[in-house]
Amino acid sequence: MFGTNKILSAESGDGLYLKVNSIFDTIQGEGIYSGFPSIFIRLAGCNLACKFCDTEFDAYEEIHIDDILKKVNELSPDYKKLIVLTGGEPFRQPISLICQKLVDGGFKVQIETNGLLYRKIPEKVDVVCSPKNTGAGYKPIRKDLLTHVKALKFLISSSNELYQEVAEVGQKNTDIKIYVQPIDEMDAILNRNNEELAMKIAIKHNAILSLQIHKILGIT
Repeated sequence: MFGTNKILSAESGDGLYLKVNSIFDTIQGEGIYSGFPSIFIRLAGCNLACKFCDTEFDAYEEIHIDDILKKVNELSPDYKKLIVLTGGEPFRQPISLICQKLVDGGFKVQIETNGLLYRKIPEKVDVVCSPKNTGAGYKPIRKDLLTHVKALKFLISSSNELYQEVAEVGQKNTDIKIYVQPIDEMDAILNRNNEELAMKIAIKHNAILSLQIHKILGIT
């Protein structure tokens, strides 16, 4: 959280157990499925430590995927909600198996990632990639991941020069949707400046402005 988390590498394994921070019922607040009733599976650990990250994901419990699926079905008894695998960085853990089981169970699955790691996932799984600039520019999205990416979400900050533009990370000559989203810096003046800059960048690049409606609504 706020860049204090340990930077962790990708883990091996068969995916029968995953390190889970939390599983909860909510509304997807941003990106291509903004506004959709969703079940978030927040996985622990990340391969980056971003100073603006406001998500707590270090704490975890190792849970068998059968128990994860049981919890998902308990939270979605009447219809199949969108399942969002997030973190941290979900591709850091062996998520291939749970993705396949969720798709086989009739769920729509979205993964949120920084684009630097990859596991084999079903074709039906949608990936929203939020590239990060760690100081040396944006790294290209992995080619094996890029074919799954439905949208790129660039974070925008008027006070952080690393996050003031849309970069080419492999999306040229593709139909990948481009979103720009103001960073929440926990300060009303900074946030307003970020929103104004994000609007300008959206207009400049014909991108889609993404606002975090879960924060506007005051929900998780």
